[in-house]
Amino acid sequence: MATISKKELASRITDSTKAKQVMVKRIIQAFLDEIINELSKGNRLEFRDFGVFETRTRAARTAQNPKTLEPVKVPAKRTVKFKMGRLLRQGLEYFPHVPEEASAKGE
Repeated sequence: MATISKKELASRITDSTKAKQVMVKRIIQAFLDEIINELSKGNRLEFRDFGVFETRTRAARTAQNPKTLEPVKVPAKRTVKFKMGRLLRQGLEYFPHVPEEASAKGE
């Protein structure tokens, strides 16, 4: 499985659109900044057919330190939930990726 960086993504977009790479990088960063900004306000982001980003609050809870077995208070925190849209789901079904480790184990 490969990791695609923002630089690699910008390079691919530059190649396909013939836009300048500096401008593409700025646009990608502005897009990501806007996602962060809207999620931090508690807003829901919906990209039709791609998916939906929304924040959720995890309730405070008591966990256990595995070494000492003492209870530890874990405060409430906000997380981001992503729900896949139709086209993303179809793309993943059409091009399934099975990691080599899983296929070697017979999973």
